[in-house]
Amino acid sequence: MTDKSKLDRRRFLTTASIGGVSAAAASTLAAPAIAQEMPTVNWRLTSSFPKSLDTIYGGADVLARMLSEATDGKFTIQPFAAGEIVPGLQAADAASEGTVDCAHTVGYYYWGKDPTWALGAAVPFALSARAHNAWQYHGGGIELYNEFMATQNIVAFPGGNTGAQMGGWFRNEITSVEDLNGLKLRIGGFAGAIAEKLGVVPQQLAGGDVYAALEKGTIDGAEFVGPYDDQKLGFAKIAPYYYYPGWFEGGPTVHFMFNKDKYEELPANYQALLRTCCQAANADMLQEYDWKNPIALKELVAAGAQLRPFPPDVLEAFYGAANEVYAELDANNEAWNKIWSSIKAFRSDWYLYNQTSEYTYDTFMMIQQRNGTL
Repeated sequence: MTDKSKLDRRRFLTTASIGGVSAAAASTLAAPAIAQEMPTVNWRLTSSFPKSLDTIYGGADVLARMLSEATDGKFTIQPFAAGEIVPGLQAADAASEGTVDCAHTVGYYYWGKDPTWALGAAVPFALSARAHNAWQYHGGGIELYNEFMATQNIVAFPGGNTGAQMGGWFRNEITSVEDLNGLKLRIGGFAGAIAEKLGVVPQQLAGGDVYAALEKGTIDGAEFVGPYDDQKLGFAKIAPYYYYPGWFEGGPTVHFMFNKDKYEELPANYQALLRTCCQAANADMLQEYDWKNPIALKELVAAGAQLRPFPPDVLEAFYGAANEVYAELDANNEAWNKIWSSIKAFRSDWYLYNQTSEYTYDTFMMIQQRNGTL
């Protein structure tokens, strides 16, 4: 073999070796490097909602999908509908006790333990959805709520919002405060305690039982969520008067509630990713309701629903009753007072600001809609 042949052979072998190393490295890096470094975590989530309420239940599916996609399947959450592991109103308890790793639920369901639970979700005449998100993410609301939730062995992050809800379905018109006296109304938890001050008889009923109760006359009215979800239940056929606004839920936040021990066991990058995916799911739910509710409301009216605003004196009466309850809680519940004081301070600024561009713009555009120029 000539010297030139030996040199060419050495060059070939060197080039081939480098190429082989490069190919092996490329093969190793084919899977995302971040996924290789992540541990495998498989969690179970119990929801307070049935799968039939696809938008609000779907928030858990959105979170699960985002986490799995972001970690190449390393961090998974399996959602279970209400009743599949525990009843819907025991979801937070299951997360707190470690029966499941997390829950998708609403804080005001548990106000009977302590009214402070409700403040992370919604209380009557508090904040709109947009304002509530501002307070939570930039006004320290998440931190304040989690200071309280830590006493329940839970870490909670916003996980959806319906926007301002409707005021409910009624068999008869509500024309004055007097019409509330003795009214048997399906209304949830904390708001029911306030409505009771005006003679309303609150009824606790699962969503699936409301239609039959209205049909039989066992109840006189029912609040549920809003047009998209309400449409599924057929209330317009038997309780045609559809009132607004939902004074009791101006911007209710649904929460992902994580077992505190389980959350703190996660590596820091998983915790950060979980918070980010929760925020994305929170925004997604409100956006979906904002898209679906206008269509559903038009269909409900076409099917016979009679839209009615609550008379001003009725709203004023509910507002007064709510403030009486809040004054009592401020005086006797330190945890409540700390969070409610923060919400009230921002509420005042928000509704001052909102009277300018936002309100004026929306009002002008509503006038154009009524004039048929849009």
